[in-house]
Amino acid sequence: MKTKEEPQKQSSSRRDFIKKSAIGLATFTIVPRYVLGGQGYLAPSDKLTKAVIGVGGMGRGHFGYEDTQVVAICDVDQNHLKQAAAMLDKGVKTFSDYRELIQLPEVDIVHIATPPHWHGIMAVDAANAGKDIWCEKPMTHTIGEGKRVVEAVKQHGRMFRLNTWFRFKDTFYGMGTTVKPIKKLVDSGMLGWPLKVTVSKHTGYDWKFYWVGKDHLEPQPVPPELDYDAWLGPAPYKPYNAHRVHQTFRGYWDYDGGGLSDMGQHYIDPIQYFLGKDDTNPISVEVDAPQQHTDAVGIWRRITYTYADGCQIILDGEGKDANVPYIEGPKGKLYPGFKSDIPDLERKLAQFPDPDPEIVEFSESVRTRKKFALNEENGHRSCNIVNIGLAALRLGRSLKFDPIKQEFIDDEAANRLINPVMRAPFSI
Repeated sequence: MKTKEEPQKQSSSRRDFIKKSAIGLATFTIVPRYVLGGQGYLAPSDKLTKAVIGVGGMGRGHFGYEDTQVVAICDVDQNHLKQAAAMLDKGVKTFSDYRELIQLPEVDIVHIATPPHWHGIMAVDAANAGKDIWCEKPMTHTIGEGKRVVEAVKQHGRMFRLNTWFRFKDTFYGMGTTVKPIKKLVDSGMLGWPLKVTVSKHTGYDWKFYWVGKDHLEPQPVPPELDYDAWLGPAPYKPYNAHRVHQTFRGYWDYDGGGLSDMGQHYIDPIQYFLGKDDTNPISVEVDAPQQHTDAVGIWRRITYTYADGCQIILDGEGKDANVPYIEGPKGKLYPGFKSDIPDLERKLAQFPDPDPEIVEFSESVRTRKKFALNEENGHRSCNIVNIGLAALRLGRSLKFDPIKQEFIDDEAANRLINPVMRAPFSI
């Protein structure tokens, strides 16, 4: 809802939101698979077609992924749109309203690279439009939005990829290895059970505490190139200040959640995977942090998640213990660099089977209609952990969580954060 101080021009801006698309001069000759012959049929270019929503630094960095061809882009900042268009073929269509972009029949995949407060709405709308979805992390800004994305993707039979890849490729931060050997070690039982995983600067993880907000922002004129009302979208109206938008939006609760939201799924999703907990969540979270501002995200010292079986994830913001193992169990420990107190670990580990194979190229998932390694279901569960922690930080207290109902237990204020009211006319 608008506040009394919201300028009248913001109201007309939202009414005119869908009218503001700027369409490119030409149309691509690439034709989507389903037009030419259904499932599994590739366009003559041998590439799937993709549209990118949000073409700031993050969006522009993802134009070349896999065997896809960008055919359309969208942004509410005209400078971003111009910079992005200059990087692509002249036939790329440009839009200011994503709702027009997702209706393009030539688009196979919609890539969402906006601030997180838009992820849920755009993913649901894209699924409703029959598009497969590639979404940046965090998957959604709230637990309720994540549940709705899971429902929409299932309802329309879409493929979904969350863009954090450490559960299946690339060296996993300070561990000096991919996650595969860590998963194999956990599955072997050599560390025992339950396990405690500590995520800190000493185990290779930077919580980016520079992503904090300012607790007093003076109103500033909105730049002419930015449709600020459209940028806010479902978020509460607050007067424009440059620190609210683009890269520094991460420091404000309305749009993101600081370093925990920015990096949390990169760090936590592989833990969910190697602990074998992709279908559940912790039952409690404890926080040690200064009181948070109602608008601006602050720092925190320690966040402790506990699962029903006693496994724990410790997010250590202070990094007090320089010698802490990454994983600690009753039978052994694993340190950064894949070092362990278990003698002759690699030889012993070689006797155990590798983890089950997964689809790790989204183009394969789109062609075969088989789930990607990190999809809407397990991605939602790891995003829940981020959002559980953010709720505890904002409220300044420990919380109990029901992983089946996906609700907080006996805490009305926390449950209001699951499905917060969106600014009219937006809903999910």
